[in-house]
Amino acid sequence: MQTTFGIEEEFMLLDPVTLVPVEAARAVMAALGADGARGGAGSSATGESHGSPTGEFFASQIEHPSPVFTRLEEARAALGAFRDDLASAAGGLGLLAASTGAPFSMRDDAALSPEHRYRAIAEQFRAIVPDHQINGLHVHVGVPSREAAVVAMNRLRPWLPALLALSANSPFWRGRDTGFDSWRAIHSRRWTTYGIPPRFRDAADYDARTAALRGVGGTTDAGTLNWVARPSERFPTVEVRVFDAQTDVESSIALAALTRGLVASPEDPPVVEAELLDASLWHAARDGIRGQLLDPTSGTMQPAPVVIDALVRAASTGLDAHGDEETVRTFVTAVFADGNGAERQRGAYAAGGVSGLALHSRAGAARGGVAAGLG
Repeated sequence: MQTTFGIEEEFMLLDPVTLVPVEAARAVMAALGADGARGGAGSSATGESHGSPTGEFFASQIEHPSPVFTRLEEARAALGAFRDDLASAAGGLGLLAASTGAPFSMRDDAALSPEHRYRAIAEQFRAIVPDHQINGLHVHVGVPSREAAVVAMNRLRPWLPALLALSANSPFWRGRDTGFDSWRAIHSRRWTTYGIPPRFRDAADYDARTAALRGVGGTTDAGTLNWVARPSERFPTVEVRVFDAQTDVESSIALAALTRGLVASPEDPPVVEAELLDASLWHAARDGIRGQLLDPTSGTMQPAPVVIDALVRAASTGLDAHGDEETVRTFVTAVFADGNGAERQRGAYAAGGVSGLALHSRAGAARGGVAAGLG
């Protein structure tokens, strides 16, 4: 039986010259919905269903929650179709839609989306909020029960730093190189809960311990538990939130395949102390695939290629079951040859400055319409 999955991608609308976010999400979503020639907000010109976009935390952001998939080809078609439509709608308003972990620059007075929930969250997090102009990739993997979701979360825990390293795509902040590959991950650490979740005995243990967190800091409900993996409260899935938003569809697809592979592999995960995992997540945010990563099979730091190879081997049973190993291996080879998203962003900036980042984005879109962002 095929394990289902879904993908949520976040985009930021930017001025194409300055790369500063523009509060135009409602206008772009209206353009998507009104563009009948391209099938409206739920489908592309080819008739492919790709899910309806929604607003996100800031008025400059759009989230695209996908339909439920069983095959990578379905996801590739749907995500690519949506990015084509989004690029067209944003471009029609003189904007650039970027799928990157953080914008190159920003405004301090960025407006929140008007939804009451976002304003309620802002009241809890206060001065942290203006810096939360970041975008993620969320992967949902179908599970048969809430109990299975907790088992899957425990299985994922040791590999979350390596997954962040592969996906890191936010090196710039306020127009400067931070020296980190995922500045988004560093910013996120300031929320009440963040990082790798604790190990839970079962679903009852998860429910009891997370219920105790409500009312502590900014944790008001399950949706404000900001761990990088958690059981979904809305769907029968485990949700993995460790990834930066990805510039291109193929990276999103490969990371989803790797996540599904880990969830669908029945082998017991290595046991790693919580403090070591937490420190290694920070390390992965800084260095990405450069240098070393924590190898959870030994509990020691090892060269990044060694750890990523161990990650793929840990997912091999699930990858084989779905015919996904070639896709993942091709992605990993490309990352070590060309760099992760952060390194590719740095290369574009070194070659052409701010205009180089924007040009790089448009060049990606021209290669089949699968890139609507920077990097």
